[in-house]
Order: sequence, then structure tokens, then C-alpha cells
Amino acid sequence: MKIDGIIRGWYEKNRRDLPWRHTGDPYKIWLSEIILQQTRVQQGLNYYLDFIKVFPDVNSLALASEDKVLKQWQGLGYYSRARNLHRAAKDVVEQMEGEIPRTYDGLIKLKGVGNYTASAIASICFGEPRAVVDGNVSRVIARLYGVEEPINSTMGIKSIAFLAHELLDKDDPGNHNQAIMEFGALHCVPHSPDCSTCPLFHPCEARRTGRVDQLPVKIPKRKPVEQWMYFYIIICNGETLFSKRGTDGIWSSLYQFPVVESNLPLSEEEMLGTKLDQLIRGADYEGEEERVPTGISERVPPGKSERVPTGISERVSTGKSERVPMDKSEGVSTGKSDGVSTGKSDRVPTGISERVPTGIRSLWPDKLTIGKISDPIRHQLTHRTIHARFIHVETGTWPDPLPAGWIKISLEQVDDFPVPRLINRYMEVVKI
Repeated sequence: MKIDGIIRGWYEKNRRDLPWRHTGDPYKIWLSEIILQQTRVQQGLNYYLDFIKVFPDVNSLALASEDKVLKQWQGLGYYSRARNLHRAAKDVVEQMEGEIPRTYDGLIKLKGVGNYTASAIASICFGEPRAVVDGNVSRVIARLYGVEEPINSTMGIKSIAFLAHELLDKDDPGNHNQAIMEFGALHCVPHSPDCSTCPLFHPCEARRTGRVDQLPVKIPKRKPVEQWMYFYIIICNGETLFSKRGTDGIWSSLYQFPVVESNLPLSEEEMLGTKLDQLIRGADYEGEEERVPTGISERVPPGKSERVPTGISERVSTGKSERVPMDKSEGVSTGKSDGVSTGKSDRVPTGISERVPTGIRSLWPDKLTIGKISDPIRHQLTHRTIHARFIHVETGTWPDPLPAGWIKISLEQVDDFPVPRLINRYMEVVKI
């Protein structure tokens, strides 16, 4: 039996019962493939079902506001996927009379649709003989044929693509593609696969040469950048403040509490004094030109060694901390994460209110009272490690006007805004 036939036979016996396998609707296949690009099936399934309920077709998605789409996507991470999907849906409705392209060449032109997604939709929905290549497929093929080039190198990508096309069942490309992806996801797994029960035991080059744990070869990813973020949850008469992030960088177009961003940890004096002063004034580090205060980035002088302020543990509660649960959406680490105190409020040392800089008092009409301060929370993204702290602040009066870029919202409306998963998880644990 040919290799593609062996994989198909395995698939018929072992495939998971997933909703997108019971439809030929290109919109639903498109959505499922976008969700599963960076999300495991177990987590993505509920998001898919919920998304379909709210946006059952391309027209309903195209007519929705970006905020509503991002809110529905909240928790999946990699929000550019949602923005691109939304933009592409608008293009389909406005420029293609609501008809999703039926060919690879048409699909590849849609915003956010690359080779993998276009091949999946074209083969599954329209029978076009296009081989899909994702991480699961690359692993199966690299082991099966003993591909020694790194699968994320230019030569490796070309080699895998060529072999995937050679292996493709041209008469039934949709089922073939789903079968090999499923085989990689469930059987030919990254670590310690069960080769003794593998239907490809005999033709597998990696098994024959004892290199199953060495293949596929990958070029190591760069070390994530360290970043510190200090979110100020300012409460006044049942309202709080949000700002909207720009269109560049992480979490673009999402909402957040006013934030100070730094590539070094801040001291207590900076966190509760000078940086808070700069944030309210809308001025950047060391008096640089004024800007909208969605955050303040502190630059590290060349060659300056990283410093960690002493006494951080003394500034927060030493009581029992409840851990914020993390998963791998948007690259979040599933390992141990730093705690968020949910018990007795973490009080700043007595007299901190009097140490709020005089510049803040001149800008703010009422006293700012520093309340609870969270423990550091580690939030792992693909290319950066974020260390976040949430500082709870209370005041009796809002300044008029508010600093540029800030908006007042009722505490009851907070859940209506799309926010990064880091903030959403914190609010799930610590009610504001």
C-alpha cells in the first residue's frame, strides 16, 4: 500500500470528531484554519463555536466593528489574526459580492491568508490539489524521509514542500491533507512518539536510523526580550480609565489600563512617583517630547547592566498568593507564573500618599491614594517575556480634561472592551 493510503487508513480509524470536518463551507474552514494556526485544537474548539454563533457567515463578520471582533477573539492571542480575518471579510463583501474565492490563487490574495491557509481551503472545500504544510506535516515528512535540513530554513522549507506535494493524493487532496495533519498531531508527536504501533514503522527513515528524537532539525529561535509593564488601575466613583494601544507592536488596537513600559524593573520611587508623574503628564522618559500616554517606554543606555531594585518583596503582601492560570494562547507559558495577591490588600508603606510628586498634585484635582499592588506576573509571548504589575489607585475627582488618549468607563462596562489576555486574566482573579 502507498504511504498516502496508509495514512488515510489510520485517519479513518483515529480522527477526532471536529465540527469543521462536517462542512464544506469555505468561511467555516477558513475560520478554523486561522484559529488553529497558533492555538491547540482543545482550546480553539470552544472559541470556534462561540465565534460562529456571533458571526455565522462572512457578511456578519464584515459588518461588525473591529472592537466587537477583537472582544470575541479575546484570549486566543495573536490578535493580528482577528484583524486580518476581519479586513479580509470586508474585502470579500465589498469587492467580491460576498463570495469567498474558490481557488488557491484567489484565496492567497486575501489579507492574512498565506500558503498554508489558502492550500487548506482550496483542497478541502474545492478539491484543488494543493498540499498543506504546517508544523505537524513538516515533522511527519522530515522523519519519514530523513530530511536533514532545518525545517525552518529556506532549503528545508523547499524540501518539505516538494515532498508534501509528491505524497499528496491528487484525487482527494482535502481528506489527504486532514489525514496527515491529524497523524502528526496525534501519533507522530514531537517528543517520544510510539514508533512500535506506527503504521509507517517500516518506511520511516528516522526510525530505521534511530533519529526519531533528532528530527526534525530546527534553527533555534532568538531569546525573548525582557519587558516590564506597570498598569495603573485608577478608580473614581465607580469608573476607571482605559487607553487604546496603537496599531504597531504587541496587542495593537486593544484596550488597557494606563501603563508605563520599561526594559528595566522600576524602583518603588519610580513606580509610585516619577513614572506615574510622567504618565499623567503624557511626557516620555527624561523630558522627551510629549506624546499620547498609552504607555511610557524607558530606554536602556548602551552597555548599562540590568538592575533589579532591592526590597520589592517587602513592598507587597507576604500572605498567600493565588496563582493566575496561564495557557499557551498568545504564547503564554504553561509553567509556573508569578502570583497575584487576592487576599488582604497589598499596602504601600505608610505615608506614600504624601510622597506622590507635587507635579501630580498640580495636575490631579484630588489626592491619589495608592492601594493594592500586585506581585510581579510573568507573561510569556513568542518574542518577549513580560513582567507585569498592577497598581490600584483611588481618587475622588477626575481631572478635567483627562490626559490625552485616556477614556473614562464604568466599572460595569470593563468587560465590554477587548483587552490583552494578561489583563483579562488578572481581572478574573482580582475584581476591581
